[in-house]
Amino acid sequence: MPPDVLSLPPAHRARLRQVWRSAGWPCQDMVEVELLAAGLLERVRDAAGRDTLRVTDAGVQALDSLLRRNRGARSLHEQLVLRVAREMQRSGRIAWCGLALRAPLAGPDGSTQWAMAMPDVYSIRHTSVEDYVEPIVHEIKVRRADLLADLRTPHKRAAYLALSSQCWYVLKAGIGTADDVPPECGVLVAEPGRGTAADEEGSFGGALQVMRPAPRRSHRIAFSTWMALARSAAEPGAAQPDQWPLAPA
Repeated sequence: MPPDVLSLPPAHRARLRQVWRSAGWPCQDMVEVELLAAGLLERVRDAAGRDTLRVTDAGVQALDSLLRRNRGARSLHEQLVLRVAREMQRSGRIAWCGLALRAPLAGPDGSTQWAMAMPDVYSIRHTSVEDYVEPIVHEIKVRRADLLADLRTPHKRAAYLALSSQCWYVLKAGIGTADDVPPECGVLVAEPGRGTAADEEGSFGGALQVMRPAPRRSHRIAFSTWMALARSAAEPGAAQPDQWPLAPA
């Protein structure tokens, strides 16, 4: 019986996708051996005696399971990103989603090295005083594997800290705790909503609970960041009526 595809190591899942998209030329390494033994790949010999690889029916089902899981994870991630952006707007902030920003990091020789950062939500206070802007980064995680992979890349976290006065990790309830996240970042936990069918399917209608507040640091936004914000559209606020109704007499 083929193994559960979700239990396969990432290298095996990636190879299965590569064979599906390619002409099927073999690599003849141990990853390929294990996929052949699991029945997810098979060897095919052509008239010239050349061996190629073909994804079996079991392999197609495995790829379909991966696709469905990844779509579900993206959907949950997008829901929570939007939820956090709305919370920032309600607190009087301007929010952007999916920005690409250049962050200055200190190199080992003391020089400045630039790293690209793509925070899930980046927000600033709606103010006319530059010193009161207080930029905040929120990084959203809905799967524990993604959280652990992110925590293994300290330069990514350093880039977020270099762009903000506060950095928060927002975790789907159940995938981690505040102890998993380094102390220089705050931790919010998103509880699922209750009471409607949509909520039961995973939407985040519940509270955002502060598990650990983010340390606040003074930070002045660099000119390059201002230019990136100017080129990008902020998240639109909730739709407002063209004219508010008159109050009753």
